[in-house]
Amino acid sequence: MDASTRIPTPHNEPVLGYAPGSPERAELEGALTALATAEPATYTAAIGGRRRPGSGETVIDVTMPSEHAHVLGRIRQTSQADTTSAIEAASAAARGWALTPFADRAAVFLRAADLIAGPYRARLNAATMLGQGKTVQQAEIDSACELIDFLRFNASFAADLHAIQPESSPGVWNQLDYRPLDGFVYAITPFNFTAIAGNLPTSPALMGNTVVWKPAVTQQAAASVFMEVLEESGLPAGVINMLPGHGAEISEVALRHPALAGIHFTGSTRVFQGLWAEVGGNITRYRSYPRIVGETGGKDFVVAHASADPESTITALLRGAFEYSGQKCSAASRAYLPRSLWEKIRVELVDRTEAIAVGDVRDFANFTSAVIDDRAFAKLSAAIAAAEAAPGTQVIAGGRCDDSVGWYVRPTLVLSDDPGNDVFRTEYFGPLLGIFVYPDDDYEAILAHIDETSRYALTGSIMATDREAIATAARALRQAAGNFYVNDKPTGAVVGQQPFGGGRASGTNDKAGSVWNLIRWASPRAIKETFVPPRSIGYPHMG
Repeated sequence: MDASTRIPTPHNEPVLGYAPGSPERAELEGALTALATAEPATYTAAIGGRRRPGSGETVIDVTMPSEHAHVLGRIRQTSQADTTSAIEAASAAARGWALTPFADRAAVFLRAADLIAGPYRARLNAATMLGQGKTVQQAEIDSACELIDFLRFNASFAADLHAIQPESSPGVWNQLDYRPLDGFVYAITPFNFTAIAGNLPTSPALMGNTVVWKPAVTQQAAASVFMEVLEESGLPAGVINMLPGHGAEISEVALRHPALAGIHFTGSTRVFQGLWAEVGGNITRYRSYPRIVGETGGKDFVVAHASADPESTITALLRGAFEYSGQKCSAASRAYLPRSLWEKIRVELVDRTEAIAVGDVRDFANFTSAVIDDRAFAKLSAAIAAAEAAPGTQVIAGGRCDDSVGWYVRPTLVLSDDPGNDVFRTEYFGPLLGIFVYPDDDYEAILAHIDETSRYALTGSIMATDREAIATAARALRQAAGNFYVNDKPTGAVVGQQPFGGGRASGTNDKAGSVWNLIRWASPRAIKETFVPPRSIGYPHMG
């Protein structure tokens, strides 16, 4: 088709409310019941357009965090041979996909967005709720709305990117050809966001790359549904190849392969640094220099000024720290409050923390649920015990842990008079908020301390009504957070509104959901065409 195409203008997907009696609530409750009562699924790999179990010997149960005896499905570990097959499938599909016109590639992902917005919405939300322990609100804003937004906005951003073309002088036509990378992209995705798990393989694929995708084991229920969506959307075989299971065997093959062209990662800082080190050690093997894009941990802060509104500050702390049990890289995990404000909010903050409803996600009255698995439970239990034993530190709310049915950790407030305590430095990735109370007159000093205390720099927020205090914080904390919030919690970035990512140990800050991320998956080729080429080597100065 010879036409100048225009991508449909994207708009953020409306968040459904799931109020009692609403049609979306009834549909979701049906999907939850169907998934919870079904026989355990077999989660298969998708290699070259074919579904089959992994060929490894290990079988892994995928369970519900809120009821860990309940097995949703089983994974047969992907083997090294499976990984080689996936890379071969990606390589076989690469030329055809790269030559597919951009509009046709974009159409696949725009169709996927509409399928999620419509017939797959309840099923994908249900898989996210039961498999990842998300409440209905957290699943709706993640596995429905944010994933839809990634798919739609990325198509629009990519079209804008293709429209960026160089100037041409008289007699010359200059063009930029936005080629895919020379090889396959290895996407490694986390448990905590179905939207991230969908975005990391699809954003490189949108730009013409083929992908080997390794989802988190604990996210596999929703990942399998999303792979089904992609297949129904018309994604050609081999463009995105999904490999379930633990990552070590898969990475051992992928990171040594000469065709590795990029890594798209979200997960822990430790794992990301290990991947980077391995790529560096294998650098002479590759036919190109792999692009490495990663978003990792955070030790995200809320700092309040004496002018902060008390009620807004309490809400920001509770939502920022305890939504999805703090299992967000952007979750508030350290708070710095002036003494005058602390004296106003302490009792209410403690009372409202203790009143938070925690339980099974199928009970829509709950605010949050269990943490993801036994390792997270053990880490958080140990952190709370350490806080209780540390001098000058006390657990003032929560602190109770129970893994008899699910991996439940109550939302916990830890008050410490030592700003160097581990509760302000270590990322625990759970419902644990450290609080340090500072003298009102030490505002600028505490800003400097916040900047220097953590090796992370992902998100942070300032609560204040004094405009100069806000400006002072914005200047002092300019490098301390890639996403900075004023009078709001430090979570909840919306695609198309707040491009997301941070620096320092928090990642490469390539801003998911923006043109800045998409450009990383393109290898521009400059083309110069001269309409009437010269026929002489002479220049005027030679006359």
